[in-house]
Amino acid sequence: MTRLFARKNRGFTLIELMIVVAIIGILAAIAIPNFIKFQARSKQGEAKANLKAWFTTERAFLQEKDRYDPDIKVIGYAPERGNRYAYYFATTKTCEVRGAAGIDAAQTSAFCIEVDTGKFKGAVAQPPEKKPSSLTFVGSGEDPGNPGLTTAGCPGCNVSAYAAGNVDNEAPGVDTWFIATKDAQATAACGNADENMAVAGTPFMSNNDVDCDK
Repeated sequence: MTRLFARKNRGFTLIELMIVVAIIGILAAIAIPNFIKFQARSKQGEAKANLKAWFTTERAFLQEKDRYDPDIKVIGYAPERGNRYAYYFATTKTCEVRGAAGIDAAQTSAFCIEVDTGKFKGAVAQPPEKKPSSLTFVGSGEDPGNPGLTTAGCPGCNVSAYAAGNVDNEAPGVDTWFIATKDAQATAACGNADENMAVAGTPFMSNNDVDCDK
């Protein structure tokens, strides 16, 4: 009876503990990368939603004024604060600053929106966009800038934009999305081999920050 009682109360052996630790390590190695990718996709939803909203605003402005305009103050585009992406609507980097001091209500012209450093302290305010390795516009109408407005002017003009942000908190790599008012054949810089068409009004991933930290 004493021997049976002692056997029931013995602890785990070192080998058993090592096996458990190894199993946990294997499960973590599988789960953590998948979690990071899921988290990144959730963050990327901001860029896609804001770019689509910008496209809709530009289309509405076109119906009223018969032209596009890269100036967000002119078209009335004002996405909510708390953005982890910067948005570029022209090569000119006159941006709407979003920091602890708030947005400058007196600013009358802006061709880009900075990352909200008031919320994301330490973030790069204007991360450089990673443009597609090749981009060729197709269809009628003038080609837009990259980003920006058609150089020839309107009517017949088009406009394009980028969203760029760090979604995995690692220094290299910038998650980048492209959108335009004209269809384009595009080859992503990295991480988007599934698509080769940037359809007008549909965000196109140019660089996937999670898979392309270069």
